[in-house]
Amino acid sequence: MSNRNPQLNKNGELQHLLTTEGLPAAILVKILDTAESFVGVTERDVKKIPLLRGKSVFNLFFEPSTRTRTTFDIAAKRLSADIFNLNIAASSQTKGETLLDTVNNLSAMYADIFVVRHSQSGAAHLIARHVHPEIHVINAGDGSHAHPTQGLLDMFTIRRYKKEFHNLRVAIIGDILHSRVARSQIHALTTLGVPEVRVIAPKTLLPNMVERLGVHVYHDMAKGLQDVDVLMMLRLQNERMQSANLPSSEEYFKYYGLTQEKLSLARSDAIVMHPGPMNRGVEIDSSVADGQQSVILPQVTFGVAVRMAVMSILVGS
Repeated sequence: MSNRNPQLNKNGELQHLLTTEGLPAAILVKILDTAESFVGVTERDVKKIPLLRGKSVFNLFFEPSTRTRTTFDIAAKRLSADIFNLNIAASSQTKGETLLDTVNNLSAMYADIFVVRHSQSGAAHLIARHVHPEIHVINAGDGSHAHPTQGLLDMFTIRRYKKEFHNLRVAIIGDILHSRVARSQIHALTTLGVPEVRVIAPKTLLPNMVERLGVHVYHDMAKGLQDVDVLMMLRLQNERMQSANLPSSEEYFKYYGLTQEKLSLARSDAIVMHPGPMNRGVEIDSSVADGQQSVILPQVTFGVAVRMAVMSILVGS
């Protein structure tokens, strides 16, 4: 059995993007550097470049998404690819087709890239193991497991505003337990050399043995936010909660919602991030979300450039 990373080809180049876990720092930096060159494209009059002309990108979203699907759609169009958005939940799945049947049928239509979102952890990995070698798979979120392009666009945003990773304190605050974004962020941050990653949450919203990911755990916002450079807020994922993990959203906001008062505990030049969609008044106050330290809207802009970078690197490998 090979120990080779299933995301890399035999030459060590990116073949699929399934998770930030286990990816070498050089690959992550290459994606960030490539994205840097694409940020300028979005500001031009003509926003298209022909890197993916003649290539077919299939967006396979087995669960709803607006922001992620839209940014992948825009990214592929700006690279001049042909885009196919499939509402899988309303089609093949209701007819009893299995996941791999669906993928095999689409592969027969000469797909080049599958962008996959699925409620089951590991779905993108399963597809990647069964597609032809010339087809690339991008995980756009699987269960509570991983969301690598969101993690990467967060790294891009941090680098844009903070320049370096090796001297930062980063706090991830909120529903860590149900967050595929948090896992992708933690793996990317540690690989890129961030010396201190903190998670701040009530015990009911933390995975068991989360310390094994190399993070410092805090249950108190006042202590956890001391001298932090980057605050990454997460939404409460009520749809993934099996039981009453929290007494009420009002109580959650009181203890873990980010207000100006709590933000003042961090460094004065700290930036505030959120992968969206935001629950204003639950995990973040509007005055903070719309405030001077917020980089939430730039994150969305950078998301297109990062997804352009990933697709162009995959097709070029």
